Amino acid sequence: MDLRKLKTLIDLVSESNISELEITEADGKVRIVKADPHAVAAPMMMMAPAPVASAPPVRTAAAVAAEEAEAAALEAAETGHIVKSPMVGTFYRSASPGGKPLVEIGSTVKSGEPICIIEAMKIMNEIEADESGVIAKILCENGQAVEFGQPLFVIDRRG
Repeated sequence: MDLRKLKTLIDLVSESNISELEITEADGKVRIVKADPHAVAAPMMMMAPAPVASAPPVRTAAAVAAEEAEAAALEAAETGHIVKSPMVGTFYRSASPGGKPLVEIGSTVKSGEPICIIEAMKIMNEIEADESGVIAKILCENGQAVEFGQPLFVIDRRG
């Protein structure tokens, strides 16, 4: 490529808004790249990446509450049956806000009787007792997020 033509192309790129120009002709190929005027020239240094320490697992409030309820349920399991959550959701003791709780400690329940509500994906699911007996412990607070398999109640079968 002619030197005058090359100089003209360089001037054209430097005076215009384009940042890169590539021209291919029969006698060769030319690529002109304009340096970024805002970029600071810094020497390129290759550095080994710093070792990344693995972060400890993040525990959610629901997971912590589930672990605490599990511990309380294990203590009570010797004398009763544990009713566990069949799904992830929000635990409610009553069928409506401000309503009377479905069961209290000391309530006698029959197998199949509703004992709480778990809201999952805007659907209210009645959770039924899977054993007959007396409610010995309520392991969740009203409005608490619950995990699948989290203990909800302890039913004393002797009652």
